[in-house]
Amino acid sequence: MLLDRFAPAIFVLLWSTGWVVAKYAAIHSEPFTFLAIRYSLSALAFLGLCAAMRASWPGRALALRAIYSGFFLHGFYLAGLWWAIANGVPAGISGIIAALQPLLTAMAAPFLIGERLQPTQKLGLLLGFLGIAIAISPKLFDPATANLAHAIVPLAINLIAMCSVTYGTLYQKKHLQTGNLQTIATLQYVGALIVTVPLMLSFEHMHFDGSRQAIAALIWSVFGLSMGGVGLLLYLIRRGQVSRAASLIYLMPPTVAIEAFIAFGEPLTVPLVLGTVIVVTGVYLTNRKAAAPLLAREQAQ
Repeated sequence: MLLDRFAPAIFVLLWSTGWVVAKYAAIHSEPFTFLAIRYSLSALAFLGLCAAMRASWPGRALALRAIYSGFFLHGFYLAGLWWAIANGVPAGISGIIAALQPLLTAMAAPFLIGERLQPTQKLGLLLGFLGIAIAISPKLFDPATANLAHAIVPLAINLIAMCSVTYGTLYQKKHLQTGNLQTIATLQYVGALIVTVPLMLSFEHMHFDGSRQAIAALIWSVFGLSMGGVGLLLYLIRRGQVSRAASLIYLMPPTVAIEAFIAFGEPLTVPLVLGTVIVVTGVYLTNRKAAAPLLAREQAQ
């Protein structure tokens, strides 16, 4: 089937636009306010999908786990990422930081599941963090930055956001192996709202200018990212092609950097390009060992 061949690449392309949308939306709305609206509409859209498909809802224990996972997979993760971009982190650099998720997962594996890292994987981790340091170095040492904290704090928040989604991913793999994926996704957006609404009420004036550009960004965030991206992921899981999508995650940082260059003119500087290449190499080395068994299982299905 033609969709089977191109679905993983389409998924990565859709997902990569999230960083561009975050920067674009920051022009028209405060980040927490935009995310609160997005999560509300996404939850309603998934609720409608669940009703149309007559999906079965999980019991109380599983529902609470789904909501809890939503705190980290969507709530803290996107709140930190969108706030960082709204406060000066270039979308291209934020996209490179996103590549830390598989590296952080590999670092956590020895403590959570007792999996020992191979020497090649340790080298991959070192390269990954070295690449990040090179990519963000111009931001840290830009003479135009009068106060270094103005550069460090948003970058630190972006890094903390990646820790959040890493924990959420590991939690979901451990505690949400059963249940209908559509209903779980609905409950995860409820969890995201529980995190985001208090942040919006505490730190923002709930500004959303309602312009055509803001509405377009919101529509794409809900249907292109929350529905389209998640829908494709569900399709990939059903068709047994998760490893193909995972392998294309290596293309996320350069894809985001190119999209940010086209959309906003963010420069493709030597540190950014070099850091991207090093990060992609590190992620590949860190995850190469895990990809082969997964691919073998998928081919047997």
